[in-house]
Amino acid sequence: PRPPPHVQLIWSPAMDPVRPECPFQYLIEILNDNPEKKFYNIPKLGGTKYDILPYSIRVLLETAVRNCDGFLVKKEDAMNILDWKTKQNNVEVPFYPARVLLQDFTGIPAMVDFAAMREAVKNLGGDPMKVHPACPTDLTVDHSLQIDFSKCAIQNAPNPGGGDLQRPLAKVSPLRVQSRKVPCRGQTVCKGPCDAGESSRNSGKFSAQIENTPILCPFHLQPVPEPETVLKNQEVEFGRNRERLQFFKWGSKVFRNVAVIPPGTGMAHQMNLEYLSRVVFEVKDFLYPDSVVGTDSHTTMVNGLGILGWGVGGIETEAVMLGLPVALTLPEVVGCELTGLASPLATSIDVVLSITKQLRQAGVAGKFVEFFGTGVSQLSVADRTTIANMCPEYGAILSFFPVDNVTLKHLKHTGFDKAKLESMEEYLKAVKLFRNDQISSAEPEYTQIIQIDLSSITPYVSGPKRPQDRVAITDMKSDFQACLNEKIGFKGFQIATEKQNDIVPVEYEGNEYRLSHGSVVIAAVISCTNNCNPSVMLAAGLLARKAVEAGLMVKPYIRTSLSPGSGMVTHYLSSSGVLPYLSKLGFEVVGYGCSTCVGNTAPLPEAIRNAIKQGDLVACGVLSGNKNFEGRLCDCVRANYLASPPLVVAYAIAGTVNIDFQTEPLGIDPNGKNIYLHDVWPTREELQQVEEEYVISSMFKELKEKMEKGNKRWNFLEAPESVLFPWDLKSTYIRCPSFFDKLAKEPVSLQPIENAQVLLYLGDSVTTDHISPAGSIARNSAAAKYLTNKGLTPREFNSYGARRGNDAVMTRGTFANMKLLNKFIGKPAPKTVHFPSGQTLDVFEAAELYQKEGIPLIILAGKKYGLGNSRDWTAKGPFLLGVKAVIAESYEKIHKGHLIGIGIAPLQFLPGENANVLGLTGKEQFSVSFPQELFPGITLDIKTNTGKVFRVIASFENNVETTIYKHGGILNYVARRFL
Repeated sequence: PRPPPHVQLIWSPAMDPVRPECPFQYLIEILNDNPEKKFYNIPKLGGTKYDILPYSIRVLLETAVRNCDGFLVKKEDAMNILDWKTKQNNVEVPFYPARVLLQDFTGIPAMVDFAAMREAVKNLGGDPMKVHPACPTDLTVDHSLQIDFSKCAIQNAPNPGGGDLQRPLAKVSPLRVQSRKVPCRGQTVCKGPCDAGESSRNSGKFSAQIENTPILCPFHLQPVPEPETVLKNQEVEFGRNRERLQFFKWGSKVFRNVAVIPPGTGMAHQMNLEYLSRVVFEVKDFLYPDSVVGTDSHTTMVNGLGILGWGVGGIETEAVMLGLPVALTLPEVVGCELTGLASPLATSIDVVLSITKQLRQAGVAGKFVEFFGTGVSQLSVADRTTIANMCPEYGAILSFFPVDNVTLKHLKHTGFDKAKLESMEEYLKAVKLFRNDQISSAEPEYTQIIQIDLSSITPYVSGPKRPQDRVAITDMKSDFQACLNEKIGFKGFQIATEKQNDIVPVEYEGNEYRLSHGSVVIAAVISCTNNCNPSVMLAAGLLARKAVEAGLMVKPYIRTSLSPGSGMVTHYLSSSGVLPYLSKLGFEVVGYGCSTCVGNTAPLPEAIRNAIKQGDLVACGVLSGNKNFEGRLCDCVRANYLASPPLVVAYAIAGTVNIDFQTEPLGIDPNGKNIYLHDVWPTREELQQVEEEYVISSMFKELKEKMEKGNKRWNFLEAPESVLFPWDLKSTYIRCPSFFDKLAKEPVSLQPIENAQVLLYLGDSVTTDHISPAGSIARNSAAAKYLTNKGLTPREFNSYGARRGNDAVMTRGTFANMKLLNKFIGKPAPKTVHFPSGQTLDVFEAAELYQKEGIPLIILAGKKYGLGNSRDWTAKGPFLLGVKAVIAESYEKIHKGHLIGIGIAPLQFLPGENANVLGLTGKEQFSVSFPQELFPGITLDIKTNTGKVFRVIASFENNVETTIYKHGGILNYVARRFL
């Protein structure tokens, strides 16, 4: 297997494949007479019962059998999984993943908690040296990238307080945005006018190495260096985040089994797919399936590779790192039968969004989804991982594609050696985890089956405010115009009819442009969802090449960017000769990591912002990501559409989403000829030819070599090596959190919540972005006031995501999203009412007053509370604000787990009831008592000071969750285990 870089795995008892107390040792066998390859022959346990199990459930069963110790995993748990058909949704079972994946935004609070736990254990007389992750833990620093340089223009960003830069930014002269006439955007070595015609004849000759090898400019066939934007953004990233990076490096030194993938390498879920995945683990001569849980909700991507994995909260991940299993209700498994083949115009994102819509409509929330049918073999691993990656958007725990011949072929191309592949195939077939369409056998039994015909799927985009609102390309213009007419809501903008055709002239770089409703001002091909799929990225590049050859360009005021998921993506775009065409249209590589998708877009030009505000225009962003909630990209961009990479490029060229691609031209060539989308759209044959020629094993090989060498800045970064982390009291990035301040060796009895005030009265679909923003820190926010008092300027604030290691910043950032709609206020604003005084205040300021007055707090909410990315601060923040309970109509599963994990009670209205139905105003005071014998699903009475009494469900799913809640959260529970 491919080991994580720079890490020595020290196997703890929790990872031992043979537990002395395991009652299933009689199932251990030798694989093909090789004594060095042993495994648990699980099919012998169940016979025909095993044969009808879904493949994903078979993996759960194997982990239960292998890890059975009679305590955390009991024999009864394994037998319950074997009896899945009758026990599904009725029993809780433990799951021991083979490894853990962290990304830095959610990984840093986990590592900070580990460091704080060491101190807490020491203070209570324990040994801090015992606090180590018990399983392989990979942390990828991929969320710290911000686009300070775009199109070779630096946004003035001085040292933001994270440490001294290697070269002071104050000495870097700001660069002006270059004209579109410059031949190679950002390549200062390349000179002279371009000849697109010449480039088209030589495009097949272009090649590049991943690092420090010149790329040939297709316009002049001259070597040019790596784009300046990448190098400059990386320099700023290391300077801005020096404290965080030093902390990560300290953690990689003192914590066993921790590997840190440094900045500039790639995003967590893509590096998980390309480099960290084993498919089959081999430890101490034992073979067992690879599996993973991660703090990123898109950990589910690896299910496309046949690896069972999903996203959990940072707090739950810490428990896994400490040797505890994940507890889950034995899930229902929905079989999704795929038939047919998608049309040439339908890219992976079209397939993904179509499946997303159908699965969302089928109601698969909280369930496993498993794909089968003749259509599965038509999908490449890249297609499968893209589909699996979108699983959080339709609410499933995971979407599983069993390993088959397509998987093995992919692994061969990505560098797995022949012997490894042979033993992998032999093992998977021996335990019946290998799916073979060519051998007729009965399909597993599923809870329900959904049939999807791929040939019926047509190209779609998604928006303008939610990923589930799909719009066919053919209907895009009419749908956008309908959105202008509709009342403000999930789709509407309520623009007066007489203003819908308004034009606002704007001067930019000496030229005049005309902005209107639907004008595209942000177009981003970013490091999320689609970048793992070579076909859609190459489609974007080939479309760009054809567009440039046709004389089409992108208007210079549009914030275009290309942030690949890893160097491999840059490699195949370069070696196939399309990267310079993307760059010529403004889609220049800005760096590796999440940027636009988490709100790290550089500010729009001032003239463009003013024009948008002047005309009250519904400006648009188009991105190839998976989140498009209103205001996520930029506060002045109200409409955001998710689209495939080639459509992002197409809409950028068109300059508007208010266009019908079937009847209206994309642009006009220098000869005055109309150029339509179908004129520049690459055929499936073109894509397959380029993909076969350039997306080959050498790309993965060179990427791995780059990762093994490490990052020079990271290699030379100094970090402490002490047992306890030396906290810097002046630091605004890393603080010892206060979760353990009142920790006692034994838990206290459950306390009632008495006379609690409502901090916020919220509606439906409150997202994790609303609760704990990850983007920039607004200058008038409570967090900004705190940082200003620490001596920082607004340019030094960085983002909430980067400061997740500082509880003071994150608490102040809780509910600081400008789009938060609190019914007490009546309009979007991060405000609430402090009822004792009647003041309207920032949420933090009101909570601070309540805490000084000794008043506990609750939150009232509607349906699907906590939608979106997995973030533990969406629970930690409210907890530190003084929130004791949330009462909602329904919850997003991961977020509900976060609430329990920090010690907040997730209470749920009875079916058909909500605050409005019960006549609650939110101004009442609420009281609730918890029985000492708390059990899942218990019904509790809530009393108000007005005399109203109503019942709610304590939304705990299993006994593990009630135990954790009784301990005051999982951090307290785990710390007490060390004592």
